[in-house]
Amino acid sequence: MKIICVGRNYADHAKELKNEVPAEPVLFMKPKNALLQNGHPFYYPEFTTNLHYECELVLRVSKNGKHIQEKFADKYYDKISVGIDFTARDLQDQQKAKGLPWEIAKAFDNSAIVGSFIPITPEMDKKNINFCLYKNKTLVQQGDTKDLLFSFDFLVAYISRFFTLNIGDLIFTGTPAGVGPTAIGDSFEAFIENDSLLEFSVK
Repeated sequence: MKIICVGRNYADHAKELKNEVPAEPVLFMKPKNALLQNGHPFYYPEFTTNLHYECELVLRVSKNGKHIQEKFADKYYDKISVGIDFTARDLQDQQKAKGLPWEIAKAFDNSAIVGSFIPITPEMDKKNINFCLYKNKTLVQQGDTKDLLFSFDFLVAYISRFFTLNIGDLIFTGTPAGVGPTAIGDSFEAFIENDSLLEFSVK
C-alpha cells in the first residue's frame, strides 16, 4: 500500500504559502508507516517545532490500473474519507531553501491520519463535496471539491501515468486554505458534509 499526495490543489492554499498555482498536479508520496488509523492518538514528533495540520479528502483505490483514461477513472476508486497530512513546516522550509527533497517533513511515521471511509455512491456529487476540520471545537479549515484545481478523475488518470495504482492505495487530494500549527493537547475532528469521520488528539 502506498499513499500518494497532491500538493497545491486549491488555489487559495497555494497562495497562502506563497507558492505558484500549478499548471499540473504536484505529487509526493508517503510510505506505509506514515498511516495512522482513526481514533489513535498522534504523538508530536521531537524533530519539529512547527507542525502544521492539512485537512484533505482521501480516496481509496479499488482496482489495479496504469495509464488510466480520465473517462474511466471513476471505476478505480470506490470510497472516500477525510485525512490529515501533517507537515513539519520548519523542516520543509529548510529543505526547500537548500533545494533538497523534503520527505523528512512530510513522510515521517504517522504523518498521514485517515478517518473512516464511506462509499462513493452514484447519488454523490463529486464536484460539490463539502468537508471541514475543527481544532479544539473551533472551525479551522473548510473546503469544497468545486474549488479543486484538478478533479478526482483527472488526478487518478494523471497519477497512473507515473505510478501503477493498486487496490488499497490512498490518494490525498489536496488541502484548502486554513492550514496552521499544532500543539500537544490539541484535539481534531473532521467531517464530510455532516458526517464526523475522523477524530484524534495530539499527545
